[in-house]
Amino acid sequence: MADQDVRTTMGPGPSGIPSLRWDEPPEGPVLVLLDQTRLPAEEVELVCTDVPGLVRAIQTLAVRGAPLLGLAGAYGVALAAARGYDVDEAAEHLAGARPTAVNLGYGVRLAAGAYRAAVEKGAGPAEAGAAALTAAKELHRSDAEGSERMARHGLALLDELMPGGSHRILTHCNTGRLVSGGEGTAFAVALAAHREGRLRRLWVDETRPLLQGARLTAYEAAGSGMAYSLLSDNAAGSLFAAGEVDAVLIGADRIAADGSVANKVGSYPLAVLAKYHHVPFIVVAPVTTVDLRTPDGASIEVEQRPGQEVTEFTVPQIPGGGWGSGSGLPVAPLGTQAYNPAFDVTPPELVTAIVTEEGVLSPVTGGGLSELCARSRQVTIS
Repeated sequence: MADQDVRTTMGPGPSGIPSLRWDEPPEGPVLVLLDQTRLPAEEVELVCTDVPGLVRAIQTLAVRGAPLLGLAGAYGVALAAARGYDVDEAAEHLAGARPTAVNLGYGVRLAAGAYRAAVEKGAGPAEAGAAALTAAKELHRSDAEGSERMARHGLALLDELMPGGSHRILTHCNTGRLVSGGEGTAFAVALAAHREGRLRRLWVDETRPLLQGARLTAYEAAGSGMAYSLLSDNAAGSLFAAGEVDAVLIGADRIAADGSVANKVGSYPLAVLAKYHHVPFIVVAPVTTVDLRTPDGASIEVEQRPGQEVTEFTVPQIPGGGWGSGSGLPVAPLGTQAYNPAFDVTPPELVTAIVTEEGVLSPVTGGGLSELCARSRQVTIS
């Protein structure tokens, strides 16, 4: 069996279940995911015993978010090796599961590279598999540390841009611990502000069509005791007009070499609103999300999701269901064609700053990104 659900707890807030963990029960190694399609109604763990099961989890958004996809990709390679599957074939399937998310391919290449390097040195399958697992665990550790550093840099930037605290932050989609080995990216900055007593309100876009903001960010905000309010995506403009937004904080799934940012669809309209209303628009992402091989925003491949995610409304607690499972209630006439890009692209001139674990880049330029990535490599090597 490729995967199975293991029910854990039910409740209104995060229970402390890791978003992703490696486990080695007697029957063999597995990758265990907190199934995000079932939140917030149920906290359910999804056990992946092979790569096809993990690929399905990635494509159905049971596991999602740029940094966490990188970890899933790396652990997926280790899982294939430990289970005796073809590592190259597994790497290819994993890397192609979601085309826009650059971290997924990064994690796959990292673990697969460690595996191949061990083989080239004469290691057997078990030893090479152990090398892939070590690489995945190191990426996991690094991501958690990077999350903490992004939070510090981001909070310092907010305090610089808006002295005095009492920040009112608008965020889109989900960027907390559910997408990270640590406490997240953009959400981690808001959480740091909350812990310092400097967060007045977190405005949470519901994030249509799959409601990651409503189901996941509100879930994390509630569990953290933050002051937050949920809003329909199309209500954001009225908040800006009323002067109720001090800054926009989002994550990223890919940042092109020129500073263009691909993030959950709906991010670009927020950037336009922020520009018009003179509100900082801040992207928080690890350096691994920067893809210098993609020259500009027009070169970013934007994933097109199934139309039924728009034409149907899926209730997450339907047994055996989940977002995109086809078990939803129709909200449009039968045969309606839907436009459903998973992401949109924000040009660099609309981005106030990019916050990474290595520091803050502002203004956002291609040269600045290149220098930031070079500095990151030097830090890693040393």
